[in-house]
Amino acid sequence: MKLRFTKMHGAGNDFVVIDGVRQRIDLAPGQWRALADRHFGVGADQLLLVEAASQPGVDFRYRIFNADGGEVEQCGNGARCFVRFVVDQGLTASRSIRVETLSGVIEPRLEDDGRVTVDMGAPVFEPRLVPFRSHTMKPSQVGDETLWPLPVHDRTCWVAALSMGNPHAVQLVEDVDAAPVAEDGPAIEHHPAFPNRVNAGFMQVLSSHRIRLRVWERGAGETLACGTGACAAAVSGIRRGLLSSPVDVEMRGGALTIAWEAGGTVRMTGPAVRVFEGEIDLTDLQ
Repeated sequence: MKLRFTKMHGAGNDFVVIDGVRQRIDLAPGQWRALADRHFGVGADQLLLVEAASQPGVDFRYRIFNADGGEVEQCGNGARCFVRFVVDQGLTASRSIRVETLSGVIEPRLEDDGRVTVDMGAPVFEPRLVPFRSHTMKPSQVGDETLWPLPVHDRTCWVAALSMGNPHAVQLVEDVDAAPVAEDGPAIEHHPAFPNRVNAGFMQVLSSHRIRLRVWERGAGETLACGTGACAAAVSGIRRGLLSSPVDVEMRGGALTIAWEAGGTVRMTGPAVRVFEGEIDLTDLQ
């Protein structure tokens, strides 16, 4: 079976994007893993499948598969690439669309300057909805934010637990370059307090409108950028009283701008870049 695809990235967070509207796609987890493999496949942090809408009032269905082959609820950088893809491929003439995901409907919009703005919905803080098992922990309140003492490698990391359609644990660090992302990231991702695993964010505050961020993404490892991670970090910083909207989030692959006011939805603006298009024979994948 030959599969057409487009390679894209959003601030260095890279994707294989597949048109499931004009071709039938039904891949097993092992095939998604093989496509994402950087040595034997195309290579990607996540794989995005564009499908026809399955409910009224939306334009498309958006499915996301991590590099480990598992399907997940949300991907902010992918959402920006999604709208760029459907416009470039002629699947829609609209620059603003409504897209259904596992976590709900999002609304990406292609701006005149080529960047994309996505209404990511409202953040969720209720632990059981993240989901986060907090009943044995004694939290600390900082501003409007609740911080939880998460035991990691015989020490305590104070994290904010929230969902941006997918679960995040955000902690404050003095120097993001020196943060133990590779060591603590997997331990936090698989911590038993997060039954669905979690994305681990390491945030350094530079000013009231600017942060640096690294994210260990569940199922993908550290990526050059994480859209939902940028949203989660900005929201947590605002709730802690450290930041004010809008917030420029600098990551290793580029920058995003996050706007949020308490009680409202989160709006993320950033790049969406097409790298190349190709075709791969799935029977050749190992």
